Amino acid sequence: MRRHAVQHLLMGGQACVLYGAAEFSRDADLALLASPENLTRLRTAVGELDATVVAVPPFETQYLDRGHAVHFRCGDGLRIDVMSRMRGVGPFPDLWARRTTLMLPGQTGESLEIDVMSLPDLVSSKKTQRDKDWPMIRRLLESNYFEFRERPTPSRVDFWLRELRTPELLVECVAKFPEEAAGKESGRPALIAAR
Repeated sequence: MRRHAVQHLLMGGQACVLYGAAEFSRDADLALLASPENLTRLRTAVGELDATVVAVPPFETQYLDRGHAVHFRCGDGLRIDVMSRMRGVGPFPDLWARRTTLMLPGQTGESLEIDVMSLPDLVSSKKTQRDKDWPMIRRLLESNYFEFRERPTPSRVDFWLRELRTPELLVECVAKFPEEAAGKESGRPALIAAR
């Protein structure tokens, strides 16, 4: 995808792994810009991976614009699911502006740069009707809180107070940031209970 300059963001289970909430995932989920130029680059990239569309819908802009995922199966068995619109998150240009770029070790020793959906956007995209997504949201928030609670920023504190799912951590967060919590009580009744 990077070699063919496909403007995309890693999301789903693989992104959860990178954010420290380990999850086994058999596929790669990508959010992408559904412009004609970007979709042409995607066609070239999946062609190089010997990927074909599996199931429905077909790989056409109209389905991506409606929020459907297009599913590819690569020659080596990897499945790639691509979407351009998701419920609960903004349009792709907004997601792109908030992305996280990570450097990971590549197979031949060089670094591999990966653009990942921001954690707040990933959490929002995981708020589905699938039962398996809610424990993952909890793990993502716990991992982020444990990693950064000694280095809080206003945006992190706001994120934790809006999204933490673990009662003990929510109580701890409210105790550490009482002024910030006070301003959010009307939007989240659990904050009143945590105080």
